[in-house]
Amino acid sequence: MSAAKTEKFTTEETELADIAKALAHPARVKILKILSNKNICMCGDIVNLLPLAQATVSQHLKELKRVGFIQGEIEGPKTCYCLNNTFLAKAEDSLIKYFNKIKKGKNSSCKTKKR
Repeated sequence: MSAAKTEKFTTEETELADIAKALAHPARVKILKILSNKNICMCGDIVNLLPLAQATVSQHLKELKRVGFIQGEIEGPKTCYCLNNTFLAKAEDSLIKYFNKIKKGKNSSCKTKKR
């Protein structure tokens, strides 16, 4: 098996890939929507709003937290989650800059012949 050569990419490219990966599953997108409608949310509340098992939701929460989209605070036997607004602003800025950069590239509009 070949190793991923992430060291060959810039920090910016790696961070953008992490952001994209975290948003690449509809359950994670839904979790962010749920948290945006509430100030804080217990893991069990999120599980009740999704058609997924608790263990699956926990894995999605773990990925969102790893990247930085959410924060979790342990309150007794439960974990309370909320959006990380500082990271959301950074992610938004990074994505906007990235898309603006690639739109301005030399080959930003592909002109092909119609058959």
